[in-house]
Amino acid sequence: MIQKICLSKLSSLLILLVAIFPATLHAQDISGDWQGTLADGSGLRVILYIEKNAAEKAAAENDKCAPAKKDVWKATLYSIDQGPDGIPVSSVTFQDSTLKLGLDGERGRYEGKLSADCQSIKGVWIQGLPATLDFRRATKETAWVRDPSPHKAQFITVDINVKLEVLDWGGTGRPIVLLAGLGNSAHVFDKFALKLIPRYHVYGITRRGFGESSVPDSGYSADRLGDDVLAVIDALKLDRPVLAGHSIAGEELSSIGSRHPEKVAGLIYLDAGYEYAFYDRERGNLVLDSLVVQKKLEHVSPMYGLQDKRPLIRELLQTDIPQLEKSLQERLKDLDSAPPPDNQPRPNLRPAALAILEGEQKYTAIHAPVLLIYAAPHSGYPPVRDQAMRASAEARDEANADAQAKAFKTAVPQARVVMLPHANHYVFQSNEPDVLREMDAFIAGLK
Repeated sequence: MIQKICLSKLSSLLILLVAIFPATLHAQDISGDWQGTLADGSGLRVILYIEKNAAEKAAAENDKCAPAKKDVWKATLYSIDQGPDGIPVSSVTFQDSTLKLGLDGERGRYEGKLSADCQSIKGVWIQGLPATLDFRRATKETAWVRDPSPHKAQFITVDINVKLEVLDWGGTGRPIVLLAGLGNSAHVFDKFALKLIPRYHVYGITRRGFGESSVPDSGYSADRLGDDVLAVIDALKLDRPVLAGHSIAGEELSSIGSRHPEKVAGLIYLDAGYEYAFYDRERGNLVLDSLVVQKKLEHVSPMYGLQDKRPLIRELLQTDIPQLEKSLQERLKDLDSAPPPDNQPRPNLRPAALAILEGEQKYTAIHAPVLLIYAAPHSGYPPVRDQAMRASAEARDEANADAQAKAFKTAVPQARVVMLPHANHYVFQSNEPDVLREMDAFIAGLK
């Protein structure tokens, strides 16, 4: 589910590396600020803040390496190149100077060795393939700034009791609005936006349920999220901006492009043009098809009103259930050719993320100029050592992107498709020059 829940090596890293620390440790005091760079080619900078419970903090105040009888830790991690939002860490063990970190429900772990002077931790982050992640204590002179990007922030009301965080990086020229992927805030574009402001006026929106935006109990369907974006455009009085969305934001782009194309000049899908953004009737999609059948079956129930249910039952029998069966057959083929499951627990997704996945819709007609940028196959996918299994999975990954792009372009003939082999799911970070070049060319051709 790389394209839906952003669990590619880099996209899940935010969530996986983000849950790296609080629980029970024994021995030296490791409280304080730590920072390190992930050596997997992404160059992501990670800040880790660890604090001790009040009693132990007082006991170890005079000696950073003093042994402790009972260590209870809390920690927060910041992936500052993807935004300033801190995420609490879930579990930690620390014994004999060895630090072991894990994240509940995710496929990641960390193991590092604390130095004798307690100033560094040399370790490896393992998510399938290992990547070096060494931490050093931060000082006043060396500490990284958690939110260095020169933007202005404001909050715009888009619904009853719902306000969204909107960032404005400034710039001149045509307005561009950046939409983040699932689990990210608009701050994920803090670095990328600075490369755009010489030519455009750049904004970013943090969708409801995330970051500093409101977290309501409802309103997470694709069209409602699209309406949120339109409300921001209207509030800012933007004249037909270009929308650029990463990952799940493709559904917001398609919602607007199918219902209100007159509001935008163009749509840029940053590894975001998958099934939730465009539904290919020929191939189907298990998630979308099952959601449709589930909702219609609820309405067929005798407990759901007294209206005539025969037309809905015929629709299910003639169209929806056969389509679901076709999608199940395709899923079975994928599973038969994939490595055996590793019995890992499913990720613990926050309620807003689950609501967004359950609120996906089928979009089949986009009426605006489109640029589709795909990572195909994704770098580091799948995270397995077996070369044959990896080659097979990469082939399926690339074939899925090719088929999706072909279907999208068939429905939107003017769409431009760009394939970036072995790019990261966060293509605007891993392949920044390529993405900037393609965006400039696309925008230059817009009316």
